[in-house]
Amino acid sequence: MVQMSRDEFEDAVRDALDLIPTDLAEMMDDVVVLVEDDPPPGEPDDLLGLYEGVALTERDQWWGAGSLPDRITVFRLPTLAFCDTVEEVAEEVAVTIVHEVAHHFGISDERLHELGWD
Repeated sequence: MVQMSRDEFEDAVRDALDLIPTDLAEMMDDVVVLVEDDPPPGEPDDLLGLYEGVALTERDQWWGAGSLPDRITVFRLPTLAFCDTVEEVAEEVAVTIVHEVAHHFGISDERLHELGWD
């Protein structure tokens, strides 16, 4: 397990978000990115990230009426357990961010798998 403080991990998440092309980032709508130590109860212990919300492709004209922001959560402890080096953590966080942002844009796990984003 890699040792990394919460602040260092949050920096890795910020760095990963900075990798999103500006045009794509500007199209993201009403999304908050969070870091939690562990996945919520009922989710796999080794879950690295989670998108909760309504994908842009599924929103209708009534979506914004009282809707909470979508949430992308990156889980620190499973990511640290999955990786062997700080460099691997940075890479895995970037992959996790891409994966969860893709869900925000309506891209399914199956399509991400086809594209090589396992």
